This record gives sequence, C-alpha cells and structure tokens, in this order.
Amino acid sequence: MRWKFSAALAIAIGLLGADRAFIPYASVKSIPELPAELKDGGDSAWLAWARHEDKAIRARLEQGDLDSMVNLLLLGTSFTRQPRIRMEGLAEASKSGVLRARVDDLVAALRDPGNNERLVFLQSLLRNQGIDADGSGAFIYKNLLRVMQERKALAERAADAQGVARSSLFRDRGLSLDTGIFPDFSIEQSLRDLKSHRVLGEGQVVRVAVIGPGLDFIDKNEDSAYDYYPQQTLQPFLLYDSLVRLGLAKAGTLSISILDISPRVIEHIQRARERARKNTGYVIQLPRDSARPWPPELIAYWRLLGDQVGTAVAPIRPPEIFPGLETRAVRIRADVVRACEPVDLDIVLQRLNLPPADRFDLVVGTNIFVYYDVFEQTLALENVGAMLKPGGLLLTNDRLPEDPHGSMQPAGITVVPFDSAGASAREAVSWYRKQ
Repeated sequence: MRWKFSAALAIAIGLLGADRAFIPYASVKSIPELPAELKDGGDSAWLAWARHEDKAIRARLEQGDLDSMVNLLLLGTSFTRQPRIRMEGLAEASKSGVLRARVDDLVAALRDPGNNERLVFLQSLLRNQGIDADGSGAFIYKNLLRVMQERKALAERAADAQGVARSSLFRDRGLSLDTGIFPDFSIEQSLRDLKSHRVLGEGQVVRVAVIGPGLDFIDKNEDSAYDYYPQQTLQPFLLYDSLVRLGLAKAGTLSISILDISPRVIEHIQRARERARKNTGYVIQLPRDSARPWPPELIAYWRLLGDQVGTAVAPIRPPEIFPGLETRAVRIRADVVRACEPVDLDIVLQRLNLPPADRFDLVVGTNIFVYYDVFEQTLALENVGAMLKPGGLLLTNDRLPEDPHGSMQPAGITVVPFDSAGASAREAVSWYRKQ
C-alpha cells in the first residue's frame, strides 16, 4: 500500500512542477490556417496573439453558463411544479402560460435560492451581469430568445456542413459543461477495440489526461436533463473504472490529470479531493430513462459502471414527474478521487512541458473540439501530441483535421450505437497516435 501511495505522490509532484506554456511559434508557423498577419511576425507576435485568444476562449464560458440557465428554465424540476418544455414545444408553452409560469418560478427561486447550488450559482452569475433577482425575468427571456436563434442557425449550418467543417459546428458558441455517461460508454467500447487490436496491452496505461470532463448542471436534452441531485463530474472516475475493468491499468497506480479552463470544474474537483483527504468518497447519481431504447451493451455498462472504483449506495429518489426513471448511485473511493488532479490549461493554446517519463499514455477529450475551428483544432492536436509519450493515444468523438506533417496521426475508429436499432443514434470515436 505504501508503494502505491508513493508512486501516486511522485506523479502528482511531477505534474505540479510541470511548466504550463503557450504553444511555441515553431510548432505553428507551418500550419496552412495560420492567420496571415502572424506568418512573418515571429515569436513575440505569436505569443501576444495567443494570450489574446486564450482570454477570448475563456470568456466563452460565461455564455455557456447562460445557456445552462436556459436549459434549467425549460427542463429543471427543483424550482417549479410546471411541466417541462421541449424546445419544439415553446410556442404552445408560451400560449398556454406554462413558459411564463416557469420564468416566474425561476425568478422567485433566485430571490431565495436556499441551499440549491444551481440557483446559488445562477444568482451569482446574474449579479456579475449587474442584474438582481427582481429584474432577472427580462434577462432570462432575452437569453431564451438568443438560444432559440442560435439553434436555428446551427441547424442550418449543420445541413450545409460536411466532414471536418461539421466537426466544428459550435466554433462560435458558448463553451458548455454538459456531461453524461454516453461519451464514457463510447470510450470504454473504444478501449475494448484498442485492446482487441493489441494497440493497448495489459497494465500499459499509467498516466492519463482528460480534457474538459464537464459538470452535470442540467443537460439540454430532455431525455437526460435532471437537476434533482447535486452537480457532479463523471468522466475522470468512469475512465478510471473502464481502464481497470479492461485490465489496461492497475488500481492504485493510475494517475488522471484533468485539463480544463472552467473555474467551476476545477474548484468542484478540488473540493472533492479535499474531502477525499479525509477519506470521504464522491457519490455519483446515475439515472436512466427506461423508456429510451438502449442497446444491451449500454444497459450492461450502466449496470456495472463504478464497480471497479467504488460501491453501490442508495440513490437519491427522483421527483414524481419521472415515473419511468431507473436510478443507481455509486460512492467513488477516496483513493480514486485523490488520483484525479485538476490543472488549469487551455488545450487549444497551452501545453504542459513534461519530462519524457511523466508524459501521458492516453488522453481523452469528448465533445470538446467541436467548439473550435479547424486552426484551433490543429493547435489542440499538436498540444496533445507534445504531452503524449511516443505511441500514446488521443481518443475523441470529434473528427479532427489531418496534417501529414503533424505529430499526431489517425490510428483507427470505433463506431458506437446508442439505441437498440443501432442506426438513429451513434457516434464515432477516433484514435490518434503520437508518432
């Protein structure tokens, strides 16, 4: 036990001592999409531009938070008894008065949020905008209208886009923290493929990074949108779970670095680690809508997930509005929580300068790169490559631009169905390997 603790501690110390730096000009000057004004600008011009762009990327977090406010307005159940509203049912909800009633209930709840952490956060978010609860109704409506217009524009863009262009559909949208188990299921299926193809072997994975794991505030999709339990992050713990279940990593020796720019995510994980130092685990809630046709593999994954990293506990009882909801809960062990270290890092423009022995065997980034354009995705891919060991892998469900001269090259793909028919809901996880 002492050896495992010392190994994990040594990894953590190495990470904390790593130098976070902007991607150097030498790594970008040959990229075709490099802005014309930077082609002959040299190191200083590039660094000034990168710093400016980093601030612009981080500023998109606030718009994503306002999008989450709209999702809560339409689908939340913690502040109202009104029926939930699908986006396509907005006109009817407006006509019937349900929308107005939901707005009124949300405004009333923001006046006195109590210990509802989502409402406390939104109250703070509005205050940063110079808006108090009493004057928030018009602001909420304004953001609802904005989200409706953005969704229409995105639908039109998606209809016209193909290939890599489609994979950057959200390039000018707020950065969302939405999360759920579907990407984690896709990653486990991909890891199975990697093992069966002997790309990864038994016990090979020791150092892992997760880019932007998200925070379950409330999803935009009614089928997976819940706010009756505390906010939670899932991917670092479920990735640890999958790696140990598949024998690709050994429990107690695995280290997971969480690379994120969201203060909310970083603070959330830091608080969980502080509790874990007192040997307190981290409970995740795992609701499943039984009316949704999942394939047998996904149902089996849902029933097992967490068994390698924790123990089953009694789940929080959902509201009566969800009569067909199956629930599970798992308490993640304190040692697993302590093995997950958050790092403030903008994957598009920054990297950790790690010594070769401390570089990652595996990096996972799901529903992340779609928020960036082709040039930004190319930068991100090079930053990932700089932090991987030779032969190390990136798994992502976003298609990334291919550069034959880059350090990261396509290595395979796993297609994962999400419904019993296997046709209408599926995603592809691409494998990229460090050369």
